[in-house]
Amino acid sequence: MSKPKMATEKSASRVLMLLSQLERLNEDHKVSDNDAIRQITGKILHLLQTQEKTRKEVTSKGAGGMEVILSSLENTQDLQTTLNILAILNELLTVGGGRRTGMFVSKGGTAILLQLLVSSSKDPPANEELMLHIHTLLVKVGPKDRKFGVKARLNGVLNVTLNLVKHNLQNHKLLLPCLQVLRVYSGNLVNAVSLGKSGALEIMFEIIGPFSKKSTTLMKVALDTLAALLKSGMNARRAVDRGYLPTLLTIYQDWHRNDTRHRHVVVRKSILGCIKNLTNIKLGRKAFIDANGMRILYNTSTECLSVRTLDPLVNTSSLIMRKCFPKNRLPLPTIKSVFHHPLPHIPAGGPVAQLYNQPPGVDDVVDESDENEATEVDTENDTEYEEDETGHKTQNDDDIETDIKKLQPIQVNTRPFDELRAYEYFCREFSELFEEDDFESPGSVIPPSSVNSELHRPIIIPTTPSSLGPQNRRALREDLLTPKSDESPLELDSISISKRPEDTADPDLVCSLGRLVVDGGVDGSQEEGGEQAVLEVPDTAALLPLHDPDLYLEMVKSTRSVPAYTEVAYPDYFGHVALNLREPILERVYGVQRTKIFQDIERLIHSSDILDKVVYDLDNQSCPVIDNGESLKFNSKFESGNLRKAIQVRKFEYDLILNSDINSNHYHQWFYFEVGNMRPGVRYRFNIINCEKSNSQFNYGMQVLMYSVQDAINGSPHWVRTGSDICYYKNHFSRSSIAAGGQKGKSYFTMTFTVTFQHKDDVCYFAYHYPYTYSMLKMHLQKLSALRTAQIYYRQDDLCETLGGNSCPLLTITAMPESSSNDHISQFRSRPVVFLSARVHPGETNSSWVMKGTLEFLMSCSPQAQSLRGSYIFKIIPMLNPDGVINGNHRCSLSGEDLNRQWQSPNAELHPTIYHAKSLLQYLRATGRTPLVFCDYHGHSRKKNVFMYGCSIKETVWQTNVNTSTCDLQEDLGYRTLPKLLSQMAPVFSLSSCSFVVERSKESTARVVVWREIGVQRSYTMESTLCGCDQGKYKGLQIGTSELEEMGAQFCLALLRLRRFTSPLELHNHNSHLLDTENELIDTRSMPNITSPTTYVLEEDEPAFLEEVDYSAESNDENDPDLEPDLQDNLALLDPSSDSEFSPNTHLTETEPGSL
Repeated sequence: MSKPKMATEKSASRVLMLLSQLERLNEDHKVSDNDAIRQITGKILHLLQTQEKTRKEVTSKGAGGMEVILSSLENTQDLQTTLNILAILNELLTVGGGRRTGMFVSKGGTAILLQLLVSSSKDPPANEELMLHIHTLLVKVGPKDRKFGVKARLNGVLNVTLNLVKHNLQNHKLLLPCLQVLRVYSGNLVNAVSLGKSGALEIMFEIIGPFSKKSTTLMKVALDTLAALLKSGMNARRAVDRGYLPTLLTIYQDWHRNDTRHRHVVVRKSILGCIKNLTNIKLGRKAFIDANGMRILYNTSTECLSVRTLDPLVNTSSLIMRKCFPKNRLPLPTIKSVFHHPLPHIPAGGPVAQLYNQPPGVDDVVDESDENEATEVDTENDTEYEEDETGHKTQNDDDIETDIKKLQPIQVNTRPFDELRAYEYFCREFSELFEEDDFESPGSVIPPSSVNSELHRPIIIPTTPSSLGPQNRRALREDLLTPKSDESPLELDSISISKRPEDTADPDLVCSLGRLVVDGGVDGSQEEGGEQAVLEVPDTAALLPLHDPDLYLEMVKSTRSVPAYTEVAYPDYFGHVALNLREPILERVYGVQRTKIFQDIERLIHSSDILDKVVYDLDNQSCPVIDNGESLKFNSKFESGNLRKAIQVRKFEYDLILNSDINSNHYHQWFYFEVGNMRPGVRYRFNIINCEKSNSQFNYGMQVLMYSVQDAINGSPHWVRTGSDICYYKNHFSRSSIAAGGQKGKSYFTMTFTVTFQHKDDVCYFAYHYPYTYSMLKMHLQKLSALRTAQIYYRQDDLCETLGGNSCPLLTITAMPESSSNDHISQFRSRPVVFLSARVHPGETNSSWVMKGTLEFLMSCSPQAQSLRGSYIFKIIPMLNPDGVINGNHRCSLSGEDLNRQWQSPNAELHPTIYHAKSLLQYLRATGRTPLVFCDYHGHSRKKNVFMYGCSIKETVWQTNVNTSTCDLQEDLGYRTLPKLLSQMAPVFSLSSCSFVVERSKESTARVVVWREIGVQRSYTMESTLCGCDQGKYKGLQIGTSELEEMGAQFCLALLRLRRFTSPLELHNHNSHLLDTENELIDTRSMPNITSPTTYVLEEDEPAFLEEVDYSAESNDENDPDLEPDLQDNLALLDPSSDSEFSPNTHLTETEPGSL
């Protein structure tokens, strides 16, 4: 190495003078004065040991001390000098040695030490003191040198250290540092394999052993070294073949039994670390089961639960047991959906084609590999990225679109205008000739009733008969409470409804919560002119102006479902009144997940205690379930219901399996089912065992929703958040590789919750989120149309018919022209279009509640609603996926595909709603009426608050290293105005969660396609949380329907304010407002990120956790509550007489990068 020059100072310290002398001796090759060098190094060592300041002087910048010392070590042949220098280095790197160790590595010190180790071992026996010093230094240096493992292998020192260990098993002083170095060597898998072949495993098992209070440090290091070696699959197989796994279990039991005062927890954890690495391979998992490892770890962990300091042992044991729990298929004949709908044709590629091309009876759930399994189960909480708009995960920056051409709008007519001309029918307002009568009649335009005789089928309310004990039944007309097996259900037309006043609720009315045959005749038949059945329901009309049970039943008649549902759920029939009480986000109980996992493990250990009794099964409907009256009764055979199977595993515990989306074998998240025959005051545990996402807001305070029929009859028709001991974790059921995107070895997840029912023999409903059915939408639209006044233009068309034969409503809402004069008609036709859609994903019911709030506001008589209608023409598709909603799907339509992935090339037969919605947008563009705003309402399962995704060339490029010219970065900055307005107006809206980056995986979503192909700069997806808020007025609360509907109304108010901050020129031609953004781009790159770092790649926004959960880690910023007035305050703000809080130049100010 090069010989450095020491800095010459007049007032040089003694150590620097000694280093200068040592440097001169190193440079003079002709003179080799070993004695002088030995004396100088001895003096330097003495100074370092006695004076702390000398350490800083030797390694100070510009001193060159480290170079001189290393040069001396490299050149000397004298043993004592070598020992002195090694001792000097040991002193330098011991105290505060982080920076000095880095300096040592950067000056080539690692290679010098390794070369010294090799040369010193050539003439055995090696000097023990020298080996001790070298290995002590290597222990400190190795972890700081990223190439240490490679350097060690290339210098051939692996076997040198291993041989030292082999020959010094009783010399603990030398053995300890050698083992520590072996552990560092083994951090490199190639080194670990090489050491394994050389017998390192066998040597480790000569060192480790039963409990002993002596040499516990040596035991710990040996175990850590063994664990590092066992990370290699080859070494793990070798260890299993030699029977080392039962040995480790025996050793662990011995330490657990004897370490009664828990002074050696680190040793016990290291033993578990070795077992954990051994069980990363299938052979190891089998050996673990054969050695009774499940019972051993279960018993030892159970004994540790009461001591909080032993949690590391419990958690590691839990990971091992979960990993080794035998992988099972779901207890189903096939993981494909129970229901099948024939398609016009099979798509050429994709998961649906794969599903159809599978041989009969093949589900593709068998995993024959060790890969994926080991990496997947090593962490308690894997993080995936939210599938919020697509079915594809966004995992890193590689997903961000970098092709500028794909980011720029394309104005290409994919269909001839002659074909698009048919969509003029849906835009009749632009050519309609208004007569004087139109301004007087409040009638609305709605399509004729689509009820036909073919759909006139028996409908039953409610669904599951309650099983009541004879001691609780009325003696009078007891035979009427439950229908006989041969009775026919009641026709809808035979039902009349009697609304009981709330204060006269009959306490025994619960006895009639069976099928609706009460007072309907003993034989259940409905003779002409016979007595009608009466169902007493709470009178909620005053609180729910848009709900009518009679009308809802009429809507159900015309709803087509694949299973041909004949039953109606109570909550949909009675209606839901939003709670006045606020429901806080549930605080997570420490240890709840661990407790649930241990209860699951008990099933394998104490299998004789498991009932395994099927109490509900859609796959075997012809075979009646045998019931002894002790089990709960389940049902989901009603609109939007989703429960495939219920299995009673313990007396008060049930495993539930959700049905796949029709024509698919996955997408299990949405659930809606009914439970009956419960006992009050008993804690029932429910486990939904085939969830697919790797994390959920159920781990962060979200609760399930429950609707009690008894409470509804008694005057409280509410969906309420309920459940305790809620958690979400990986289970032992194998997923299909097709369903897991081609990855083998993936597992399902369990969502578990515990409920205590309040009423005996109640009928309760559980749902993932507030249900909103297709029939409910039809009922609401019919009620809304009745609100139309002479000043409101309201038209409802059927955009198309779905695959299932249901209509897709399209609404047109605006203000009537003031008169039939040319000026007023011209103003009417020149209004910009706002295009809104919702519920493309059926499981995101919150989007329908937001849409309900939007529609109710638009049809209201408030001055703000009148002004809004006079400003825009609204085109609204409130439910893009009626079939999926009706049939209880979570994400897909009947084609088995995610409709929000079909916008680039929708198929008219397979994706009719998307095909015709896009065609309508293309027609609007072709006729010069490109919408000013497009917004698709969605729900987000793993984030809190409400936020938006938009599209921006600039903000996408900012997240990449792509160099672009200024001309490539011209775009209308107004896309940020609407989210900014919402952040100031809506309490639940979070600007920090918004993102305007375009990812490759989202290029076929509505937001991106409408932005690129239709040319709508303000094209958004608005995501609403399924859980709650962590900012603003509703911070710490779970979200309810009132907050969601309020968000829909606030969106309307934001559109009204957007009109005031949009130039008249842009309203007329809002595609021409382009700004040069070079200066903004430069300024913004020097400013903090506008949004939180996680929003651009949609990373998991919740913190990783074992048991402790940080609820505040989702969002970097919180909006000032003072800037978030409630709805009434916003209405006041928009009063024309009030002063605007924005200055006249607000448009340019608000769109400045970094300001929004």
